[in-house]
Amino acid sequence: MATRAEPVSRARTLGRVREVTLVRHLTVALAAGVVLYLVSNALSAFDDLQLATMGYYFVAVAGLTVLTGVNGQVSLGHGAFMAVGAYATAKLLGETGQGLPLAVVLVLAALITAVAGVVAGAAAARLRGPYLAGATLALAVGLPSLADRFPKFLGATNGLTVLPSTPPASLGADFPLERWQAWITCLGGLVTYVLLANLLRSRFGRAFRAVRDDEVAAQLAGLHVARTQILAFVVSAACAGLAGGLFVVVTQLAAPGAFQLALSVALLAGVVLGGLGSLWGAVLGAFALVMIPQWSEDLSKGLSLSGNVQANLALAVYGVVLIGVMLAAPRGLAGGLQWVHQQGRRAWSRRKEEER
Repeated sequence: MATRAEPVSRARTLGRVREVTLVRHLTVALAAGVVLYLVSNALSAFDDLQLATMGYYFVAVAGLTVLTGVNGQVSLGHGAFMAVGAYATAKLLGETGQGLPLAVVLVLAALITAVAGVVAGAAAARLRGPYLAGATLALAVGLPSLADRFPKFLGATNGLTVLPSTPPASLGADFPLERWQAWITCLGGLVTYVLLANLLRSRFGRAFRAVRDDEVAAQLAGLHVARTQILAFVVSAACAGLAGGLFVVVTQLAAPGAFQLALSVALLAGVVLGGLGSLWGAVLGAFALVMIPQWSEDLSKGLSLSGNVQANLALAVYGVVLIGVMLAAPRGLAGGLQWVHQQGRRAWSRRKEEER
């Protein structure tokens, strides 16, 4: 009798753990949403646009964090998946912007990109290390060029344009478009956080980590390694597709020039800077991707540098910051902040013990 009751008790315990985990992540997302709402209302139009850019960068970096940081697959082609989501969004919205509702369009764009992720993941599951990086690199280089191959359907070099998603009339006629765009992308980022945070705490997240740590041990434990890797690729591609859709919401454009190899490299740099395997690191990585070019531009203007130096200064700053973070905090910015927090708690505990 005890043996039958044991699985039931274990199932109830797991159900309670999932419920508590979901409530915690929803609470964090709600608190972050309130903070973002207050911050966006206090920002200028340009700063709201930067906040919107951070929003869709976070979605893409968080998805790549699942693939690279949690599952251990290095991808240099996520800019191509963003392009798939962006073009899908532009085609579904249409030039008049009077197609399907925006929320439905973004979900469909993520699903379409997930299908592309199945194809790419099936091929990637057979590759390892530099061979996987090379294959995804070819995807990043070759996929945007399809716009020139099908100019009538994809708009060639000029790309596809859509009308901006106008704020609801209830917000007022003078409501800033940039703030509305920031709200949309931040909402997309919060939804992505809740879904990925719960996924990583589930058996799928444990399977991702097991395959990353030791494929042979994971296979001996009963995990299907290739299937797990494909699933990680699909989840990551869906996030990139959603990020591409949010990119179109902000820029009203899907063009091949926006999804070059530099974007894929920047996304991977954001993952490494923020911290591999950390969703909070994805927030820091998205912040760095937006602010480093801005700081570089301000620095170049302040020093009155030439145009050629200004154009390449951001890349140099990326490299310096990346090297500095790797030396000072090998686990990224999130890992560095966690280390500082732990040291602070230990110092506080020692101080309390000495006072006693």
